Amino acid sequence: MATDLTETGWKRTLRALGMSLCLIALTGCGGGTANTVSNLLSSTISAVSAACTPSTVAPNATSQCTASVTGTGSFSSAVTWSSNVGAIDATGLFTAPATTGAATITAVSVQDTAHSGHATVTVQSAAPPAQSRHIVMVMEENSGYASVVGNGNWPNLNNLISKGALATNYYANAHPSIGNYFMLSTGQLLTIDDSSTQVWNVDNLARRMLSAGIPFRIYAEGITQGYVGGNTGTYLIRHNPFAMLSDIVNNPTVANQTIWPFAQFATDVANGTLPEFSFIVPDVNDDAHNGTAQQADSWLQINVVTPLSNSPAFQSGGDGVLIVAFDESDTLDLANGGGHIPAIFWGPNAKVGFTQASSTLYQHQSMLRTVMDTLGLPNPPAAAAAAPSMSEFLK
Repeated sequence: MATDLTETGWKRTLRALGMSLCLIALTGCGGGTANTVSNLLSSTISAVSAACTPSTVAPNATSQCTASVTGTGSFSSAVTWSSNVGAIDATGLFTAPATTGAATITAVSVQDTAHSGHATVTVQSAAPPAQSRHIVMVMEENSGYASVVGNGNWPNLNNLISKGALATNYYANAHPSIGNYFMLSTGQLLTIDDSSTQVWNVDNLARRMLSAGIPFRIYAEGITQGYVGGNTGTYLIRHNPFAMLSDIVNNPTVANQTIWPFAQFATDVANGTLPEFSFIVPDVNDDAHNGTAQQADSWLQINVVTPLSNSPAFQSGGDGVLIVAFDESDTLDLANGGGHIPAIFWGPNAKVGFTQASSTLYQHQSMLRTVMDTLGLPNPPAAAAAAPSMSEFLK
């Protein structure tokens, strides 16, 4: 067939070509055919770059990645994300793996897959805190962050916060109490039955301290030395997880060495014989469970903070750190399992006037890991192994 080379024929050919290109580009073709074809033919990607903030994160922490696409014409800025380790979603939010190392993040142009950009996120554990030979931990009960921090019902504790370090992004693991205490001591919830008195044979903090020869004592109100029985008076066994661990319960000698009435705490402080780790269990009237916040605040100040203030281990040059934490928030607060709660560090080994600087989410398994790091105990058990350390609060 002969080709129509007349002016009219050329116009018909160009019009057909323009319409075909419009159809391919899936754009409308009214009177803007020339512009559409021009944009389509001139739209090119020249480069893709990627960046992630922060560029160094702890295992299981997150980093937000962004991409910049450059080109000419009406190009698309859309990218697809991938990572060689960990995970990254469609918005560029990278979640680090549980292991340390370097993650390579890749952003690929959707319009032109021949162009991509890369970023590196370093996954590393925080440096362990300085070892302490006098850690004292006190557990309070059932109080949310907002009902404690800055609240006039806790004047002494808020004074302690101003002189120490405060975790603002700390959450309990569950409701009710018992699972949180087990998370603090074993890295597992184990049970959420507050009435349970089952003895557990699992890896735990007491087992690690016994194996390493680290002296420790549990000082509990309302019991006698070596007591590993159930509830009695205002003492609740569920607030003392060490009394439900086989390493202590099944060995009377160990029980007599480690389980003490609270009155022994004052004696040990005065005599300079505090062990390397002390766990204090107030009774239900003094831990804000049944009693008022003011009562718990006053009891803590008179019976724990004041004696420790007179101890060389908690004065300038000492190696002490007091940890005050809460088992769970109000039962209506279900955030992250057990609700938003405060955790406070005070003493020569804690930072002074420090408020959490990172956005890291901490829970009781992080506290367990931090206690073990501070005692020089490696390889925390269960969930504590991958939990972020709270070393940012310690010197």
